[in-house]
Amino acid sequence: MLTIEDADIIQGLRRGDESVFVSLFDGYQNSLLRLALMYATDQRLAEEIVQETWLAVLKGIHRFEGRSALKTWIYSILINRAKTVAQHEGRYNNLTLSLDEQAESNEPSVPIDRFHPDDDHPYPHHWLNGPSDWGDLPEDKLLSDETQKVILAAIDDLSPNQREVITLRDIEMLSSEEACNILGISESNQRVLLHRARAKVRQALEEYLER
Repeated sequence: MLTIEDADIIQGLRRGDESVFVSLFDGYQNSLLRLALMYATDQRLAEEIVQETWLAVLKGIHRFEGRSALKTWIYSILINRAKTVAQHEGRYNNLTLSLDEQAESNEPSVPIDRFHPDDDHPYPHHWLNGPSDWGDLPEDKLLSDETQKVILAAIDDLSPNQREVITLRDIEMLSSEEACNILGISESNQRVLLHRARAKVRQALEEYLER
């Protein structure tokens, strides 16, 4: 669904209004580069993918029918191009999603060794040690550059599909519907991938904060 702002941008791009493109470029360039780096082997290749995306946007804007938000359309172009590049380099397999889903369907969100075993009376399945209460930690530690690096490193260690979903949802702040449209996955798949990704990132952050 197009917003009035999207419609104005589209009309400006179709008129060849350079100021409209510059504003759009400034608003999306960093996000597109961040997404491209999920698939590219280096900064140069990521920048090439982003450049090709902008060219595709300008070339295709007259054919864009507005069935999705402008952001969704631009991100879809970027991710499709990035995946194509990664496939050519043998680093991304179209079968990854189905294989990940099968594995993740049976994968616990939290490692089972964090709970009391079945036969541990009177607390079977209860936490051995519950999740940390981050509210007791200094705000500057939670927001420090080092903490941010821990989070980004944890995201980098995720499976490709988990990394895609958590990046779109929690870094780019897209809705579940937008993420599903961009990645071509179902809502249930998106929900599972995001849940697993968040659990792993939280675990990595807990381990760091407890040091």
